[in-house]
This record gives sequence, structure tokens and C-alpha cells, in this order.
Amino acid sequence: MTKDVLVSISGKHIDIMNGIPRDYDEDAGIEVVTPACYYTRNGKHYIIYDEVVEGMTGTIRNKIKITGTDVVEIMRSGLSSSHMVFEKNKKNLTYYRTPFGQMLVGVNTRNMKIDVGEDKIDVQVGYELDVNHEPMADCEIKMNIMSKNNADFSVLS
Repeated sequence: MTKDVLVSISGKHIDIMNGIPRDYDEDAGIEVVTPACYYTRNGKHYIIYDEVVEGMTGTIRNKIKITGTDVVEIMRSGLSSSHMVFEKNKKNLTYYRTPFGQMLVGVNTRNMKIDVGEDKIDVQVGYELDVNHEPMADCEIKMNIMSKNNADFSVLS
């Protein structure tokens, strides 16, 4: 894979209120497509990109670390900071700092699929999210990382 890549990250969640799922809107998901830098070190894949936050000065630096086929880490620094670790069948806790305050976030990864190819990496993670030990949402995140010069935009939709 080349150093210059395109990253597509999409996420959906089903809000949980008192343990009961609320109505889910299929269009409620988010998707970001952005240029990024890619490198490998010690058999681990790293993807780094900056995120602009609408209505605020400054950015968030995002670093995604993929280890084998069973661990994905998302580290954010800047306006918001956190270090979320996704490991299949394991719950990890982190503090998520925002300009509005800090929260204790729990990520319980139910399933994970990582496919690494010559010019692309596909990641899919299903997890339960809780904030300050209160169940918040069932979530899914999909990441497609591909060499910029070989990007197939049809896979990004």
C-alpha cells in the first residue's frame, strides 16, 4: 500500500434508553471520506488523518492502529482526546475528553472483521457503547483504507 491513502469511515448506532432500543433511522449514520497517511511498523498498520470540527477552531488528530486481525485502536488528540481499544469479546474503558467535559466510555466489542489486501484494508466492528457505566448504544463502524491512486470510489458508498 502507498503512503498516501483515502479513508472512508462510516458508523451507525442504535440508541438504548433504559436497556430498550429506541427507533432507528437508517439515515442516521455518519460517513467521512478523507485523505490520510499510511505506514506499517512491527507488523502493525497505522493510518493518520486530521479532522476539522465544524464551528470550532482547531483540529483533531486521529491515529488508527490495526494489530493482526483482532485489535483496532483509535487514538484522538487535539480538541477531543481518547484512546479507544476494540478487542473481540472484550470490554475496554477509556476517558473521552471533549471541549465540554470528560466522560468514561466503555467499548464492548462483539464482533470484528479485518481484511488486509495489497492496496486496501477493510475493517468492520460491532460493539456496545456505554458512558459512565450507563448503556448508550449498539454501534457498528466500517473503515475502508485504500491507496489513493487505486481508490475505487464505488466501494465508499
